[in-house]
Amino acid sequence: MSQPLNDAALDQLFRTARTYNAFGGEISDATLHQLYDLLKFGPTEANTTPARIVFVKSEAARAKLGPALSEGNHKKTMSAPVVAIVGYDMRFFDKLPVLFPHTDAKPWFEHRDEANLAWVAMRSSALQTAYLMLAARSLGLDCGPMTGFDNVKVDEAFFAGTPIRSSVLVNLGLGDPASIFPRSPRLGFDEACRIE
Repeated sequence: MSQPLNDAALDQLFRTARTYNAFGGEISDATLHQLYDLLKFGPTEANTTPARIVFVKSEAARAKLGPALSEGNHKKTMSAPVVAIVGYDMRFFDKLPVLFPHTDAKPWFEHRDEANLAWVAMRSSALQTAYLMLAARSLGLDCGPMTGFDNVKVDEAFFAGTPIRSSVLVNLGLGDPASIFPRSPRLGFDEACRIE
C-alpha cells in the first residue's frame, strides 16, 4: 500500500506550486526524458495515451512558435527554457494493439466521427498535461500552462501532415517568484463537492 507523501512533497506538487510568468535556468534533454518517463504512467481511457509532445528548445523552434503566441503570452513563453506543446493524436487508436494488448480495442474508436474522436483524444491528453505538470514539479521545475495561442498556426508549424492537433502549451523552467500574482481564490469543498 502506498504511503502518504510528506508535507514538503505536497507543498511542491500542490499547495505552494504556482503558475509562473517568467522563467530562467536550463533544462537538459535528459531531464525531459525523465519527465516523460514519469508522466507516461498516468492513466488514460483504455490506455489510449493520445498526447504527443514537442519540447521547444532551439532558437529555430522558438522562431516557429513565436508568431502563434498571443501578445500577452509572447514574452513569458519566449523566456522559458523549454515550452512543451501538448497535442493529441486523432489516430491514437492505431497504437492500441500495443497499448491495450489484452483485447482488440481499436474497433472501439476507429469508426467514430471526428468530433467524438477529438473529444476522447482531448480528454485523455488533458489528463496527460496534468501529469506532465506534476512530473515537472516533482523534478524541481516550475510550470506556466496556457492556451493563449493560435492553434492553427501551431499545428501548421509543428504538426503539418499529421493527425495531431495542438491543445495546451506548458512553459517549463525555474520560475521567477517576482512574476507570480497573488493566489486566486479556490472553491471550498462544499461548493465543489458532495459525498453521497
